[in-house]
Amino acid sequence: MGFEEVSVRGFAEFDRVAKEKQRQNKNKAPVFAYFSGDKDPASGGSWCPDCVKAEPIVRSQLPQLPEGAVFIYCQVGQREYWKDPNNEFRRVLKLTGVPTLLRYGTPQKLVEEECFKPDLIRMLFTEDS
Repeated sequence: MGFEEVSVRGFAEFDRVAKEKQRQNKNKAPVFAYFSGDKDPASGGSWCPDCVKAEPIVRSQLPQLPEGAVFIYCQVGQREYWKDPNNEFRRVLKLTGVPTLLRYGTPQKLVEEECFKPDLIRMLFTEDS
């Protein structure tokens, strides 16, 4: 596996890890982030049905990531928190929906149903920014 995967929960942890990984990345390989609704520890399923549908599709394309890339899997919180228009993900990162897959530090992102399309995911992972 030529990439590193990191799982985080909440905005503070995401922000810290994303900035740290970008700083550590000596060869300038990209940092990608996938944002999903929190998973229920008992069932393992997210409250977000689109996230449940998109995750296996996104994961199927992970082998396309560039060598040395970082893939951050971020749970954004419970539904009530996500729906708050002032949550940090919406305010700071300008996320409009989950699931969202983005190339950190660039405007490149796929939102909601776009994350159901393997060809779009592959393009995001393989295009030079």
